[in-house]
Amino acid sequence: MLRRRKRPGTGGFTIEGTLLLFAVIVVGLALFFDYSNGFHDAANVVATIIATGAMTPRSALGLAAFAHFVGPFLLGTAVAQTIGTGIIDISAFDPGLTGVSISLVIAALIGAIAWNLITWAWGLPSSSSHALVGGMIGAVLIAYGPDKVLWKGLLYVVSFLILTPVLSLVFGALALKVTFRLSRKATPQISHFFNRVQILSSIALSLSHGANDAQKSMGIITMSLVILGVFPDFHIPFWVIASCAGAISLGTASGGWRIIKTLGSKIYRLRSVHAFCAQTGSAIVIFVAALLGGPVSTTHVVSSSIMGVGAGHRVSAVRWGVAKSIIIAWFITIPASAVMAGFSFYIIRLAHPGF
Repeated sequence: MLRRRKRPGTGGFTIEGTLLLFAVIVVGLALFFDYSNGFHDAANVVATIIATGAMTPRSALGLAAFAHFVGPFLLGTAVAQTIGTGIIDISAFDPGLTGVSISLVIAALIGAIAWNLITWAWGLPSSSSHALVGGMIGAVLIAYGPDKVLWKGLLYVVSFLILTPVLSLVFGALALKVTFRLSRKATPQISHFFNRVQILSSIALSLSHGANDAQKSMGIITMSLVILGVFPDFHIPFWVIASCAGAISLGTASGGWRIIKTLGSKIYRLRSVHAFCAQTGSAIVIFVAALLGGPVSTTHVVSSSIMGVGAGHRVSAVRWGVAKSIIIAWFITIPASAVMAGFSFYIIRLAHPGF
């Protein structure tokens, strides 16, 4: 229930209508971030299966979009809880229509969305997770300083963002070694088998991505509505889960073709067996992280897995120059999105100094 309160200088009007308006804006921005996450990260789950010719681009994106819609309903909301309550101390905010709180939430989302769009335009795989975390931290630091950042929770999140690509690199190389050993006596026809099982591994990767990444928007929406005083406490309702599942599914169906090209062919020339190993290793890492409540960068997990598969076959075959660009984006995403969010907060407050 929204409390009826009066705001000074508004002629005695209640703020229910204004609060509803800002709640809609925040939810809309969060869903747009979720959508941008989908089309930005669609490359992660379909690039390999398209590059090897196992599925057509349209079919691969359609299947991935469906799996992305189903994924958020499968593994609970542990990641959403981490994003919504583990990074920013929302209990320290005064709930309701306060200009700083509203500006903070909007600026954080704008920073994350802006970085997603910039890296998409460059065709550079970057992390929507890093962008979201950076946006939140940048806005909070400018608005309130370091006191409202939960540094222990932030360290937990960052540790997942750093550790999972390393694990994916190792898993990709190991998966290829094991697969080669198991199929060493197989005929050349086994490539058709790997084309078929790629569909299963691609579904698993799409489900894991949907389960992990859609939860980030769920956490942001619920956290924002708690800060605005719409929700009394942090509890994720069904409509938030369903809307986030729908947004990331639509974004995935749209596809990020520039990034698909980078992941599918510019890091390593993939064959069916490589794609299967990369998808399987990535899916395992993301599923486990989702169960542990750790937000991961699907972009960096898949990229690292592809590098691991390539290095497991022949280190010199990996195009390390492209890999270097991805790694650089990995490190600069959080500070870049933090700066964008902080600048957005400043502009918002400058445009409405009395709000």
